[in-house]
Amino acid sequence: MKFTLGWLREFLDTEAGADEIADRLTMLGHEVESISDRTAELAPFVVARVAAARPHPNADRLQVCRVDTGRETLDVVCGAPNARAGMKGVFAPIGARIPGTGAVLEKRDIRGVAGAGMLCSEREMGLSDSHEGIIELPDDSPVGAPFAAAAGLDDPVIDAAITPERGDCLGVLGLARDLAAAGVGRFLNPPVEPVPGAGAGRIAAGLDFAPDAAGACPLFVGRCISGVRDGPSPAWLRNRLRAVGLRPISALVDITNLVTLERARPLHVFDADKLSGAVLRARLARDGETVEALDGKTYALDAEMTVIADDAGPAAIAGIMGGAATACSEDTSNVFLEAAWFDPARTAATGRKLRIESDARYRFERGVDRAGTVDGAEQATRLILELCGGEAGDLSVAGTAPRDDREILFRPDRVHALGGLKAAADRSLRILDSLGFAPGALENGAARCRVPSWRHDIDGEADLVEEALRVVGYDAIPPVSPPRPRAVARPALDPRQRRERRARRALAARGFLECVTWSFLNGDRARLFGGGAPELRLANPIGAHLSDMRPSLLPNLLAAAARNRARGQEDFALFEVGPIYSGRTPEAQSTAAAGIRIGATGPRHWLEAPRPVDAFDAKADALALVAALDGPASNLRTAADAPGWYHPGQSGGLRLGTKTALAWFGMLHPRAAAAFDLADPVAAFEIVLDRVPLSRGGARSRGAESDLQPIRRDFAFVVDAALPADDLLRTIRGLSGKLPGKHTLTDVALFDDYRGDGVEAGRKSLAVSVTIQPGDRTPTDAEIRAAVDAIVARVAKAAGAVLRS
Repeated sequence: MKFTLGWLREFLDTEAGADEIADRLTMLGHEVESISDRTAELAPFVVARVAAARPHPNADRLQVCRVDTGRETLDVVCGAPNARAGMKGVFAPIGARIPGTGAVLEKRDIRGVAGAGMLCSEREMGLSDSHEGIIELPDDSPVGAPFAAAAGLDDPVIDAAITPERGDCLGVLGLARDLAAAGVGRFLNPPVEPVPGAGAGRIAAGLDFAPDAAGACPLFVGRCISGVRDGPSPAWLRNRLRAVGLRPISALVDITNLVTLERARPLHVFDADKLSGAVLRARLARDGETVEALDGKTYALDAEMTVIADDAGPAAIAGIMGGAATACSEDTSNVFLEAAWFDPARTAATGRKLRIESDARYRFERGVDRAGTVDGAEQATRLILELCGGEAGDLSVAGTAPRDDREILFRPDRVHALGGLKAAADRSLRILDSLGFAPGALENGAARCRVPSWRHDIDGEADLVEEALRVVGYDAIPPVSPPRPRAVARPALDPRQRRERRARRALAARGFLECVTWSFLNGDRARLFGGGAPELRLANPIGAHLSDMRPSLLPNLLAAAARNRARGQEDFALFEVGPIYSGRTPEAQSTAAAGIRIGATGPRHWLEAPRPVDAFDAKADALALVAALDGPASNLRTAADAPGWYHPGQSGGLRLGTKTALAWFGMLHPRAAAAFDLADPVAAFEIVLDRVPLSRGGARSRGAESDLQPIRRDFAFVVDAALPADDLLRTIRGLSGKLPGKHTLTDVALFDDYRGDGVEAGRKSLAVSVTIQPGDRTPTDAEIRAAVDAIVARVAKAAGAVLRS
């Protein structure tokens, strides 16, 4: 909402400057975005009189004008067709920066004649796009006076951002009311005097709605004015509109724009001679009707849109834009002035559907004063008679304004209870009275307040408390620190939330990039990964491609990988931590972590060639994540039971015991990869984080550190070829803490798997490295031999293994 300081002072008796006004508006909730004062920018430009004009000696279309600037008389070369002796215009001296172009005026010869400056057009002054001629100032403009003052451009322009619920402040009148309530000045709002009519006009206002649609336009006010002369607006009106960014068009149109900006009351003027019939009606459009609007576009209407129509059809889109066929022009002599109250929701829906943005729509959809319709018509009538002449007919009124006689009980002590501000009761009541709420006398600590017709945002007592708070100023609320509880503070995150955070950090440390994707996916892809059940289908999806809850994190990660591959990415790893769903109950929702690798591992380097990713990369990622979460990574059993979207023979699962499946890993099945247009092998893993046991206190459990040197022994066991190496390692780990002398096993690792000469058919040799950490003393040779014998005996009993000779 742009307005000038001088314009504001017509409704606010104040000596406050632009900066003080801006600060107070911001504190009132109307944040000021800018203050523009063109006085300094336009300082070099003055009013000048063309004393004489003669043809240019070397150019047919140029003139040499003798220009009186008030201080000196100079020659100016000018090509404007309207330049002539006796006129007054805007003179720019050499060295002035031209606002419209940004260029600095330099002295130079034009066809052999040197000019000492220039006479400026509106485009060069940054006032409009008009460049057909130079600016012509009124004859009474003082020669030598600053152009900014003569054009009314020395008035600071304030631009305030108005929040959507405050439609009343989209007019200067509403802002003045708020500022007066805040003590910046005295509110000036003289009543609008009715214009006496000379009898009924040729055209009357009418309403034509079915009972169930009467709310689209409950009040339609019109007036015929005959014998008008539409021409350019007076300078003060043109200057006021230009200052706030509007282009002056003609007196009739400029008057409606002025009332719109002044009272937040949109109006429209029709050429009465172009209207058909004796009644101009507000009604709903009919399917198939069209209207050519003032923007030159033709719009197709439907039965949900409100229009203003004569007997020939729609003449305007109600509350949004007038029609071109009935627009006023220089030949207009009889007009019909329209003022109405249109339903905000219907106006907004129509504007969105037709994609029309206009000042009228902007105000109607935010709420226009219900009781101000007649005042707006009367003010516009008076201005038309004053500036365009003519004779006004009687006001034609169809319908009644919507009434809202609500009264809200206001308790002044609630200002402190709800807002933390101790304000005297009489001060709060004075504020509400100045804002138009007309509070009654206090009875039992409460006063009844009437909601004014221009405040559509007030619903209850809390809104009245807010009014008192914002006018006094939120900065007046004393800061209060919250009380400190006398108890042990609990962490902000519970163990499960910390586990998710740790999972993200661990996977990022392994070179993965995090993805955050929808919890929904396409039904076909859901079925490919074990989902697609009817209870997981969404009743109202945001798109047809997001119809099901995801049963796994992998599909959306694969979709992201496909997009990256299509854009030239070759080697990368992606992960996500988030929920997955197996049913519609809360128990069927789990938190999982998943990751995929595509391409090759390691950087391109001449020392070592990168290798393609494989199932063991995925297994290493899964085990590393379990270990980072303090899970029992060393006690997990590997099983060949990966789901069907993994490649058989190149995948597996990690189980805790025989029942709990903690994770799956391996190469993705080619059929699953092809569903995402991925031709490269994909290594993937999934972990259900909810199944990873929480460590006590959420901290990492570490073995007790020892100053004694660990002891490492290597074993080569010959076992059945079908025995998983993981079973052998788990058997050895089970001896930890059971060795003689309280010594422990800190590491058990497989470093060789051999089949061939020296090993009988159907058997294999597994080489294992075992690290023994001494307890509180150095073990003796006998204790070391006893530990080795215990390991050999345990493996022989559990797996039928023998030491390889």
